[in-house]
Amino acid sequence: MKAVRVHAFDAPPVVEEVPEPRLRPGRTLVRMEAATVGHIDRTVWRGSFLKHPPFPYTPGVEGAGVVIASASLAPGQRVWLRGSGLGTLFDGTWCEQIDAPDEALGLLPDAVPATLGSAFFSPCTSAWVALHEVARVRAGERVLVTGATGAVGSLLVQLALDAGAEVTAAVRSAAQVQAMPAAAKVLVLGDDDPSAALASVTADLLVDTVGGPVLAAALTRVEAGGRAVLVGYTAGNALALDLAHFLQRDVALLPLNMFRREAAGRAAAPELLARLADGRLRLEVQPFALEEAAAAMDWIGRRGHRGRAVLVPRR
Repeated sequence: MKAVRVHAFDAPPVVEEVPEPRLRPGRTLVRMEAATVGHIDRTVWRGSFLKHPPFPYTPGVEGAGVVIASASLAPGQRVWLRGSGLGTLFDGTWCEQIDAPDEALGLLPDAVPATLGSAFFSPCTSAWVALHEVARVRAGERVLVTGATGAVGSLLVQLALDAGAEVTAAVRSAAQVQAMPAAAKVLVLGDDDPSAALASVTADLLVDTVGGPVLAAALTRVEAGGRAVLVGYTAGNALALDLAHFLQRDVALLPLNMFRREAAGRAAAPELLARLADGRLRLEVQPFALEEAAAAMDWIGRRGHRGRAVLVPRR
């Protein structure tokens, strides 16, 4: 069978023929139909993650497929796969077949395409947990979402609107405005200092997905006693605060750590999949062939890309 293999940190991933996996206790054989390329995969590939599988290894933390053989699931059952060491402790999902830990699997509804089932977990559960578990958003609150066209950002906007919030979606360029739901107020930040563009905003809750200078500017727009949930830092991982000013504003900084909150994410997965199945929730995916794994990793590293990259094994 074919699998993507990495032989050294930062080395271009290559497709190679490898032996088919065999069924082992506590694991399930799955024929892969889609495998997500995410930022955690890039982090492992670069050697920046705490652990990594022994070289050469197959990346891939998330995926979706069909059960071939299992002690707990019937053959033909559609499943999504996530975590439990996939792509971080041992070989991951960028392959045609995998023997995955049973605890990494969830049931995938027939109405959800494999590409979407592969890509949904990380952004959908991050958005859900950020809003409902960390921020505890309430109907009528004014919510500011930065990076609103990203995978997590776009879902935050949709879920906040569904919760009855008044949403301001901050995007980078005018070309991205049309991607936002009609019910959201859209704010174009541009490429300069975002402070001027944000000057007209007042928020009870900020959910920031980009960090850096955008976060610094957006924090000043949160009402005293409000909250700010920190989700990502694609625009920079450093934040300078005027502590005297910040303490007077009394804004709670709440980090989202999905490793600690994975149980909450898994509990929310069936509801999120139901919303994806009936169209109440939308997530864009960009398919690539297994042989295009390097191009997919490059694509997710570009500023302004929309949705998630998914590898689709050729049949």
